[in-house]
Amino acid sequence: MFLKLENLQKTGSFKIRGAMNKVSQLSEAECAKGLIAASAGNHAQGVAFAGKARNVPVTIFMPLGTPVSKVNATKGYGATVKLIGQNFDEAYIAAREEQLRTGATFIHPFDDMTIIEGQATVAMEMLQQRPELDTIVVPAGGGGLLAGTLLAVKSIRPDIRVIGVQSSNASAIAFAYKGKGDGLLPFQGKTIAEGINVKTPGNLTMKIIQALVDDVITVSEQEIASAILFTLEREKTLIEGAAAAAVAAVLNHRIPGSSQNIGIIVSGGNFDVSKLVECQQLCTDMPLAK
Repeated sequence: MFLKLENLQKTGSFKIRGAMNKVSQLSEAECAKGLIAASAGNHAQGVAFAGKARNVPVTIFMPLGTPVSKVNATKGYGATVKLIGQNFDEAYIAAREEQLRTGATFIHPFDDMTIIEGQATVAMEMLQQRPELDTIVVPAGGGGLLAGTLLAVKSIRPDIRVIGVQSSNASAIAFAYKGKGDGLLPFQGKTIAEGINVKTPGNLTMKIIQALVDDVITVSEQEIASAILFTLEREKTLIEGAAAAAVAAVLNHRIPGSSQNIGIIVSGGNFDVSKLVECQQLCTDMPLAK
């Protein structure tokens, strides 16, 4: 089991890859309008950092329940943060309305090929660092990281399996992949993995996922919380719920088939430490994985 520690990125997650790739390619005219984005936290920091690098003003819309650590970090990179809505989708709608009103340049968190191409560099590095991998496990929310991973892996090493993982409380991609609907779940529960709590995945990302993914599976909130504590205890590394979903899938033997060398994309580490108590409560009746 090999961990790709994207939590050690400058902004604490892989999202800086797509954001930098996108913002670096914007024209001066697009930058002059300012940048706007919606995010559960990690894309926010990536766009804020990229905007600061180009000296462009950035406004980010984030859900009301976003961890304080993500909000403060985004502000620390110079962005204006507006907290609105109960989830990413509501924050996204508000950001789009503001973008139409102001004419700012919108930076989508996942449904943009330039963003997807930036996220694909995670898998490209994994293939260079660990060519013996036979399976790569990827957390999925809107699908940008999963789509990028698929494009990179299946073009270079089509023999490697790519498995997407979601929380059972936020499983829009799994819902769509299994052929049960268009990705919009009738119910979206609360999840400790707020970074992948997306009700409607991207049209572009879903086309890539449907065509190339080997499977999309779900894990429970208890399993995610247990994986956070397990990684903190065994690896001395604090990861967020979205990243822990992928770890949980492996720890709880949810990966179908047989694998000898599994690579896990630990997507981020922007975790509000106060939630460790919630993790412990969720795991009261569930022993840590061995």
